[in-house]
Amino acid sequence: MPYNHILVAVDLTEECDPVIHRARELSASNNAKLSLVHIVEPMAMAFGGDVPMDLSQLQQQQFDQAKERLERLINKYPEISKDTCHLTYGQPRQEIHHLAKEQHCDLIVVGSHGRHGLALLLGSTANDVLHGASCDVLAVRLQTKN
Repeated sequence: MPYNHILVAVDLTEECDPVIHRARELSASNNAKLSLVHIVEPMAMAFGGDVPMDLSQLQQQQFDQAKERLERLINKYPEISKDTCHLTYGQPRQEIHHLAKEQHCDLIVVGSHGRHGLALLLGSTANDVLHGASCDVLAVRLQTKN
């Protein structure tokens, strides 16, 4: 069965290029719509949720920087429409699952670092997205730098 709507989750770094390339290939070969999402995690989550200071200004700067990087990515890949790009706050797993359901996506494409030990095949975000997804998930292996 061909895919109709592919959601690619990116971290807006250079490492996301192979993920986007693979999603573009699948989109072209399936004549599927391609959407892109980046999730900005609340800073409080990184600190365990209990932060004794106001992080709202830093959080807004982080969001603004992500917006700029997303716009550069859209310019780099003209086949990605600004209308199908999503930038949001939240926990990546929940936000990606929510958007995939809301947009009726039938494939989620994420990047994955090959890890040792407990995170053997999937990075934490890729692993989180895989569990509980209501559609297929493709983890694109990213090259690790030594």
